[in-house]
Amino acid sequence: MPIHPLPILSEEQELKAINALTPPETIVVRYGRMKLIGEFKYRGDEIPGCGTRLVIRTPRGTELASMLTTTCSNSGCGSSISRQQMLEYIDASGGPNFPFYNEGKILRVATPEDLREQAHLDADAQNTVKTAKQYIRELDLPMKLVDVESLLGGERIVFYFTSEDRVDFRELVRKLAADLHTRIEMRQVGARDEARLVADYEKCGQRCCCKQFLKVLKPVSMRNAKIQKATLDPSKISGRCGRLMCCLRYEEKTYDQLRKNLPHRNTRVITEEGIGSVVSTQILTQLVLVELDDTHQRLAFPVENIEVADKQREEEYLAEKQAKREEEKAQYEARRAEEKASRRREQRARQKQRKAQATDTQPQAKPQADADSPQTDSPDQPKRKRRRRRRRKSADADATTQPNTDTPPKNDAQPQDTNQPPRPKPGQPLADEHVESREGENSANIPTNPNDNNDPDSPSPTRKRRRRRRNRRKRDDGNTPNAQNSPDSD
Repeated sequence: MPIHPLPILSEEQELKAINALTPPETIVVRYGRMKLIGEFKYRGDEIPGCGTRLVIRTPRGTELASMLTTTCSNSGCGSSISRQQMLEYIDASGGPNFPFYNEGKILRVATPEDLREQAHLDADAQNTVKTAKQYIRELDLPMKLVDVESLLGGERIVFYFTSEDRVDFRELVRKLAADLHTRIEMRQVGARDEARLVADYEKCGQRCCCKQFLKVLKPVSMRNAKIQKATLDPSKISGRCGRLMCCLRYEEKTYDQLRKNLPHRNTRVITEEGIGSVVSTQILTQLVLVELDDTHQRLAFPVENIEVADKQREEEYLAEKQAKREEEKAQYEARRAEEKASRRREQRARQKQRKAQATDTQPQAKPQADADSPQTDSPDQPKRKRRRRRRRKSADADATTQPNTDTPPKNDAQPQDTNQPPRPKPGQPLADEHVESREGENSANIPTNPNDNNDPDSPSPTRKRRRRRRNRRKRDDGNTPNAQNSPDSD
């Protein structure tokens, strides 16, 4: 919006503009200790401005008032409004309960003498209060004097008091009228009106609403404090009057409108995470706390992102969710199968690569052996360990292996016999003379077993071992490649 500078007028031009103005027909004023509002007719020649002190006559008497605004047909200046705008303000501020009066008239603009007289009456109000409290104590009346208001003409004094019960103050009125020589009016007020008369500032740092602009004092319930999530401590939500603060009612309509957007508790709703039940709500932030059925978690969602679900809608949502879950499962299985196939292909490629590298580095193949020759193990094949069978010793062999304590110990330093035949190499048969020399030698050293019978034809254990040893050597020689050319093969 552009700002236009005001025209600069000279003194003569300003006087001509003021003289061209016409006096207003009606003036809206504020008067009385209770800050009453009235619209009265004006017949004067002067043109008052906002805040001008005026002398008015009302049903109570002659009073001093302050001009608020003018109501004219054009309402072109900043200090005037139309009558329609004033009626809309009264209707929005309380309607028929708004303290608005039109029974009266404006007499004149207040003079300095009028202002001095009103100041003198206000100064004497303290003495009047002391006198009235003294009479109240003498008469022992259950009432509390709050304030005193003296009208400009001096024809009436209004006493404001509070009481929980009905009070018979006729004797008090007679004593006050005889002492003050004027008309006495007793007006009973409530706790909120008491704060309007004597209170100054509230906890917020501002002047009390009831003293500054609030004209209709409606009751405030604890429900307003609970809805607004305010503390329920009475000392923190109570005003100067001892009642709940009036400002709790300012946002009542806003809270009611916002509450209509939120679902009730235990309502079934559909969220981004699934279906759940409403646990609690926050009015100002428009958040809904939902407990999910699947995970039992409590999550907060904006009210725009949830949907209230009835039984049919819940079943449809569950069916859609199941179909979506099956589709995701099928996609997952297909992806897993594809990954498995790709791994197999890679594994086969690596195996082929290793085989190709092995064939490149493998030496030339050796000529194939004869059919009669034993097959040797290939280097690629693992070698098998040869298991040796443990031979079971006979009872005779165990008996013969026991040392003989009667024979003297063998002397290690005894010289060796040089006439013995040479010991055969492994794989060759034993010579007869070597066998006979060994038999004679062993037979001399073998101890006699008392259990053996005296049959000379029965072989001794030593001969059995020798026979088995010879047979084993023959068997081993027969398995060697040169077994056919050996002299014992015949």
